[in-house]
Amino acid sequence: MSVKSFGGRRLAVATGLVLALGSGLSAQAAATGPRAGGGAAGDSVAHGSDTRGGKGAVAACSQEALGVSAVKEPADSKEARHLLLIVQNAGDKKCNLYRHPLLRLGADARTTVPVIEESDPDPGVPVTLAPGEEAYAAVLVSGGARDEYEAKSMALGLQGRQPGSQVGRPIDVPMPAPTLYADDGQLVTYWTTASGFALDFIMSK
Repeated sequence: MSVKSFGGRRLAVATGLVLALGSGLSAQAAATGPRAGGGAAGDSVAHGSDTRGGKGAVAACSQEALGVSAVKEPADSKEARHLLLIVQNAGDKKCNLYRHPLLRLGADARTTVPVIEESDPDPGVPVTLAPGEEAYAAVLVSGGARDEYEAKSMALGLQGRQPGSQVGRPIDVPMPAPTLYADDGQLVTYWTTASGFALDFIMSK
């Protein structure tokens, strides 16, 4: 099976970039990714377009076209409490990411990770990724709440154009650490093209 490699950025992502397969499984790839440190709050946010299914409409991003990885923030952190989820358009056409990741921490997770509502950079507007472009969501694994549990997997679901819809099957995200210690305080942000903007919502928690 051939796996696409992606262009270098500021720092290698240790976990590698994954090309998600249509079956919902993923294949590990050695690749370079975005910087592993927190981004600046001044990162610019690029907004997308949605022609609502008309001529020239941009399709929703699917697992067949995305590379997926996750890194600790900061990279040298001993605890994997703060994560940056990264997706890259590995296809040859633009695609839209809608709203926020449908993320589950652990195979036995009762529900998806709750979203930080105020983290939506442009409510109602999808994030459009051209081929090779990346988008980010920040993940708070544990917020000091009760019911801590061990998570040895992460599954990413992608939302469709219509609220409540989902595109394809969940994608297995490579773990940034062998085990995540999650609790009921876990949170995730909306998709954005500015990693620093996303991280600002979780790094102080």
